[in-house]
Amino acid sequence: MSVDAGATDHVGVNRRYWDEEMAAVFGPLARDQWSAEPRWGHWAVPESRLSMIPADIAGMDAIELGCGTGYVSSWLARAGARPVGLDISARQLATARAMQEEFGVRFPLVLASAERTPFADGSFDLVISEFGASLWCDPRVWIAEAARLLAPGGRLVFLRHSPLFALCVPSEGAASAALRRPQFGLHRLDYGDSVEFTLPHGEMLRLLRSHGFTVEDLIEIQAPADTDRDYDYVSAAWARDWPSEEIWKARLAG
Repeated sequence: MSVDAGATDHVGVNRRYWDEEMAAVFGPLARDQWSAEPRWGHWAVPESRLSMIPADIAGMDAIELGCGTGYVSSWLARAGARPVGLDISARQLATARAMQEEFGVRFPLVLASAERTPFADGSFDLVISEFGASLWCDPRVWIAEAARLLAPGGRLVFLRHSPLFALCVPSEGAASAALRRPQFGLHRLDYGDSVEFTLPHGEMLRLLRSHGFTVEDLIEIQAPADTDRDYDYVSAAWARDWPSEEIWKARLAG
């Protein structure tokens, strides 16, 4: 299934970025991610510490916005949910299909933008995103779409970069202890070959409330003491002092 992603420029930029560059990076990681117990974000924090997957997930209709290689949706399926994985990258979805065949875990995969999905109002009980729509889509658009997709009382869970990380990471290089950009006006971050989005906490809270959500939790993630991984844009040492990522949990009015 596919749907036109629309004419917004960041959708095309990010689709090319993932199809032409990043799919080759993340594809080789898919097998380990499908094989593993749920661990979240850059620092692979276990589900037992974060509870991103609702305890009563069995029987829920769920959609993952920006599913990439589909490992999060595979975790949901194995926990008893009925997930749909949606992504703008055909190459990422090709990897997801290969993993479905290898692991025998199957669910629908949809080629579309999370800002404009082909599903009816109120189709899902859970919308989830781990660095998918939550980073690469405009929150002023995809949050509204998530609200439309959810049935009354449905849940929204997403993991994204923290605003503090966005303020401290330069256009090139790793996050430091210095502020690199202003917080006021923080929204769209253009990196040339890709476009990311981050809203400050106050604006995100007001945005969620404007679409009928009640925020139930905000978890700022600290890198575990024993992690030995670093990234070009953030080190584990930095993320042990300041949150590079965070989880929002919200519920739509019933």
